[in-house]
Amino acid sequence: MNKKIRISDLGQKDYKETWDYQTDLLDNIIQLKKERRNGNGEIVTPNHFLFVEHPHVYTLGKSGDMENLLLNEKQLEEKGATFYKINRGGDITYHGPGQIVGYPILDLENFFTDIHKYLRLLEEAIILTIGEYGLKGERSEGETGVWLDVGTPFARKICAMGIRASRWVTMHGFALNVNVNLGYFDNIIPCGIRGKAVTSMHAELGKEINEEEVKGKILHHFKELFAVEEFVD
Repeated sequence: MNKKIRISDLGQKDYKETWDYQTDLLDNIIQLKKERRNGNGEIVTPNHFLFVEHPHVYTLGKSGDMENLLLNEKQLEEKGATFYKINRGGDITYHGPGQIVGYPILDLENFFTDIHKYLRLLEEAIILTIGEYGLKGERSEGETGVWLDVGTPFARKICAMGIRASRWVTMHGFALNVNVNLGYFDNIIPCGIRGKAVTSMHAELGKEINEEEVKGKILHHFKELFAVEEFVD
């Protein structure tokens, strides 16, 4: 089993270009797995972890409802935003500047074959990361992602998650609101959940947060939780 993960920080990159890149990486891993099953047992499948920041974009998961997007095509254009229906789980979310998006493209057969565990560990990596800034992240039953003040009238989501897995290979991932403009969430019903707010580290702490520092902390906790042998560039 290969427990090394290649790290790539793509900077700011168009959503569709990044989606296509993820798909290429996933397809390559699946092809290697097929070759291994066909008799070449020496083939080792790679793992990838992409960091990226997207220009303003709304994405709707395969189980999502178009009515949760509150803008028409003209209004999207006026806001400089794009929209895509995509193949991850979950409903609608927003990506934009000031948000740390992480896409682990892992062959889970290198780690463990349990999607539920995978999602819970992704959440835990974020919970531990924001905990270092004094924020108490929590899970909300039946709602993937990381929340603050669960079980109160003030529950609010700080990190959205949605994945796709094929033959135990993952894609898509998490979006942690760090310094993001929360006004863009007003144009959707985030994750299809009415009556719950969205927040950011900046909003909670009242100051600009160093995003590179946050990425480092995410990787530290991810490495420990997933028993990663090594991150490579």
